[in-house]
Amino acid sequence: MSTLTDLLIGMEKHKSIFENEIRNLSIPTCSDFGSSENPQPISFTPSGEKLESKDSDKVKQAFQNSFEQAVLKSSGKNPSPLSNKRVAVLFSGGPAAGGHNVVYGLKKILGAGNTLLGVKAGPKGLIQGDLFEITDQNIAPVINTGGFDFLGSDRTKIKSDEQFQSVKKTCIDNNLDAIVVVGGDDSNTNAAILAEFLSKDVKSDGSGVQVIGVPKTIDGDLQIGDILPISFGFDTATKIYAEMVGNILQDTPSSRKYWHFIKVMGRSASHVALEVALQTKPAIALISEEVAEKSIPLSAIVDQIAKAVVNRSKKGINHGVVLIPEGIIEFIPEMNALIAELNDKVAMFHSELSAKNNEEKRNFMYAKLTPEHAQLMASLPDYIEDMLLADRDSHGNLQVSLIPTERLLIDMVKVRVSELDQSAPFATLNHFFGYEGRCGAPTLFDAAYCYNLGLTAGSLILSGKTGYMASIADLNGGGEPLGIPLPGLLNIERRQGKDEFVIEKALADTKSPAMEFFTSRREAWASEDLFSSPGPRQLWGPVSRQIPITVALNRKYSSLDFNIGK
Repeated sequence: MSTLTDLLIGMEKHKSIFENEIRNLSIPTCSDFGSSENPQPISFTPSGEKLESKDSDKVKQAFQNSFEQAVLKSSGKNPSPLSNKRVAVLFSGGPAAGGHNVVYGLKKILGAGNTLLGVKAGPKGLIQGDLFEITDQNIAPVINTGGFDFLGSDRTKIKSDEQFQSVKKTCIDNNLDAIVVVGGDDSNTNAAILAEFLSKDVKSDGSGVQVIGVPKTIDGDLQIGDILPISFGFDTATKIYAEMVGNILQDTPSSRKYWHFIKVMGRSASHVALEVALQTKPAIALISEEVAEKSIPLSAIVDQIAKAVVNRSKKGINHGVVLIPEGIIEFIPEMNALIAELNDKVAMFHSELSAKNNEEKRNFMYAKLTPEHAQLMASLPDYIEDMLLADRDSHGNLQVSLIPTERLLIDMVKVRVSELDQSAPFATLNHFFGYEGRCGAPTLFDAAYCYNLGLTAGSLILSGKTGYMASIADLNGGGEPLGIPLPGLLNIERRQGKDEFVIEKALADTKSPAMEFFTSRREAWASEDLFSSPGPRQLWGPVSRQIPITVALNRKYSSLDFNIGK
């Protein structure tokens, strides 16, 4: 009989009791694919729904070989079995729970007659040709587990002629027939561009390499109405954040003295903040898109929070939670205008700025900005200015996760509370929930969603399609596999001082049912403690099949249960 120490040593290297159990968890599967254990490829037919962006004419000119607008739906028929396909899969961008199940779904649907290759370390690995064969043996340990560690990932954007030629060489050297890019809006934009570039003249017979995208981002800003209700990873991340926010909310009336300012992920959209707010009901939840739509200045945001602090204090409630979207600073009107000018100026004077210290950077930039923006920037705390001048990411985006917006709000609210009522206590703590939500074991929803996305992506490949993104719609009606044409999603956007084709981020709709419900309840939440603690995510049990509240409200589902495979 094993001793306790033997048992504990045996639990090392991803073999905890929990991890061992979830690997054996049954994965709900769309009926189109048959059984979970032995899924069969499906074929596709045009659905009659077409996508059209404001820049469709220009996109069509630039994507002549891969331009499509028609959304594909499952025909309900299994195609003739194909064999000897060599398919590569890569993760791109930040991790999101469920990615391993996408790979598992691909492996299962391609079957023994085809070869699945993993690309190490994301797009960089594709450029460098760092591939390995994925077998039943090496995929088995990561089924239903979190993270991207099986393949690794990075944020390289394939955009130079040299990079594209390196990718082409990787395709030739490895005799690839298809590439699956698992990523967010920027990564799927790259997938669309790759699909056009690799559409012909790659292989010796003059044919091309197929490229299929899979929608991944915990921010939830890659969604398209009913045909793409949500990206994978969002459900897991928001449940993890909601558990932590719920725990803090439960702590506030226990300690009875702290206001917690909690920033959550969501660089460009407030889907995460809205979902966590609906799950937990904090005193204050800010929604970036509402701030932009109503042109709410920073002073008004501060005033809203300060008045809630004072009003609750008069009732003897000297605690609360303020939920803040990560990217809200870009939505505040005066800050948005400043950041827009800074983005161009930082790109224009990058070499000069890189040689200066923080104080020198600030003084240098004051002289380059319009007087109005220079004055605004100078009025901000140094720690905010320094982050506004920090290097942009590989896509030209301000790294808002590094900007301590929660600190700025605390400092400004403290002053305003003192002006309104000097007797109102205002002790604060601040948090940023980011990495905590990206790599947890996927919820049952994300595990099932990702597995079915992998099955769909593989079926698109076996159907000869390229330039499409896999999707699962009708989440409460059994699940419907779809193929969404990537070029149909492209628009032209200003990036790093020039126009580029991009998939537009889906912002939170201020007129959506989810927002309408939130706005109908927030005054009550601000007035007294009505919070909920949703508890940990469940893979079996009473709430294991609960989908995001925002998805259920916005898609007008009748319950919170997803119904894939039922």
